[in-house]
Amino acid sequence: MDDTDGGFRKGRKTATFVILPFVALGIGNLILILLWGIDPLWGFLVLPPILFISAIGWIAIRGGFAEDRTGDGDYNGGV
Repeated sequence: MDDTDGGFRKGRKTATFVILPFVALGIGNLILILLWGIDPLWGFLVLPPILFISAIGWIAIRGGFAEDRTGDGDYNGGV
């Protein structure tokens, strides 16, 4: 994409495909908690952080914040 789209470098599809496994692990964990017979309140307590971190990750990948930003620096690997 070019820079005229508001600075976003990655597409929505790319961000979704990268974050989807983490969401699946979180939801799977939630299902496991509920299937073990633990109080359903724990499911409501676990779900918001899963969704929050997934949303932040999606935004970071979509916005290009999660890219390699090292570039050419002054450090050449010496001691």
